[in-house]
Amino acid sequence: MKQKFADKYPWITFKVDLQKLSYRTWIQLGECLSKCEHLAQIPLKPITAQEMHKLYLAKGVSATTSIEGNTLSEQQVRQIIDKKLVLPPSKEYLKQEVDNILELCNEIKNSLCPEKKYLITIDEIKKFNRVILKNVPSPDYVIPGEFRTVPVGAGTYKAVDHNDIPYLTVQLCDWLNSEYFAIPNVHPIIGNIIKSMAAHLYIEWIHPFSDGNGRVGRILEFAILLCAGIPSPAAHLLSNHYNATRTEYYINLDSARKKNDISDFIAYATQGFRDGLIEQLTYIFAQIIDISWETFVYEIFKEHKRSERPAKRMRNLVIELSRQSEDVPRDKLIMLSPKLMELYRGGSTMMLTRDINELIKLDLIEKTKKGYRAKTEKMHSFLPEQVAGNKS
Repeated sequence: MKQKFADKYPWITFKVDLQKLSYRTWIQLGECLSKCEHLAQIPLKPITAQEMHKLYLAKGVSATTSIEGNTLSEQQVRQIIDKKLVLPPSKEYLKQEVDNILELCNEIKNSLCPEKKYLITIDEIKKFNRVILKNVPSPDYVIPGEFRTVPVGAGTYKAVDHNDIPYLTVQLCDWLNSEYFAIPNVHPIIGNIIKSMAAHLYIEWIHPFSDGNGRVGRILEFAILLCAGIPSPAAHLLSNHYNATRTEYYINLDSARKKNDISDFIAYATQGFRDGLIEQLTYIFAQIIDISWETFVYEIFKEHKRSERPAKRMRNLVIELSRQSEDVPRDKLIMLSPKLMELYRGGSTMMLTRDINELIKLDLIEKTKKGYRAKTEKMHSFLPEQVAGNKS
C-alpha cells in the first residue's frame, strides 16, 4: 500500500499475521474444517435438510439485520421466509430490510459455481449495498450502491476519508482475490474462513458506503464461506455469533484497529464459528437419531407380525412418546397427538394397559417415577455408557 495511506490508516495493512494466532485458535480452525466436512457429508431426508436450511437462514438474516436495529424477531423472519408474515404499513420497511438480505443470500447460493474461483469486485460489493438498501428509508445523502461522499463513523470510530475509498477498496479486492490466503500446508477451507473474517473486518474499517456497511461486510463474509464449499446453514453462523455477542463484537473490532492486528478478532470469530458448528451438528444428530429410532420401531413390529390396528396403535404411541422431553404420566399418553386420540377412541382402559405392557416387553419403553419414557438410548449403542445415559 502506498506510504501515505499506511501513515494515514496504520490499521489497514492488508495483512494477517498468522504467527500471532494461538495454538488454540489453530486447533479450533481445524475443528471448524472437520465439522464443516461432516455437515456436508451427513445424509438427511430432503424435508429435514430444507427445514435446517430455513432455520439457519432465519437465524443468520435475523442476526445481520438485528445488529443494525431491525426489531423483527427470528420467528418473524422465519414467517417472512415462509411468506406468512403480515405487518402494518408502519413496519413494512422492517420486512423490506429482511427481504433484501434474503434476496442476496438466495442469489449467492443459487449462483454458486464450484468450478470457478469466487472473484470479489467493486461492482459486486456495490451491488450488495444497492440490494441491501433497496426501498429502505434513508437520509438524502445515502445513495444505495454508490461510495459515500461524506464523512461517516460508527460509534467512536471515524471512517476513512471518502476520497480514499476507491483506492482502498481496489486494494481490498486485489488482496482478497490474490493467493495470500492460500496458506501453505493448510486446507483451503481454513484459509477461506480466515479470509472471510478479514474481508468483513476491512469493509467495516473502510466503510465505503453512507449506510449498510455492516450488512455488506457480513454478506461478503457469507459469500466467501459459501463459495469455499462450506454448507449454507454453516455459512450463516458468524452473523449469528456477532449478534449474540454484540458487545464483544464491537470491542474486538475496535481492539483490532488500535493494535493494528486482527489476530484477536479472528480468534474471537473462530471460537463462535466452532461453537455454532457444534450446535448444528447436535441438531442434525438429533434428527438422525429420530429417523433411526422410527425405522427401528417399524422393524420391531414387522418382525413380530401383529395385527395391523394394534401394531399401528403401539407404533404411534412409542414414536410420540419418544418426541417428549419429559416422562409422560399414564393419563396423558393418549393425548400426545390427535392421531393417538383417534386410534384409542372408544377403547377400554385395558387396551392401553395391554399396549403399555407389550411395549415394555419389547424393551421400547419403560415405567419411571413420573410416568413413561421411550428408550431411545438404544440408538446410542456405540457411545460410552455414561454418554449414552446422558442422551436418554
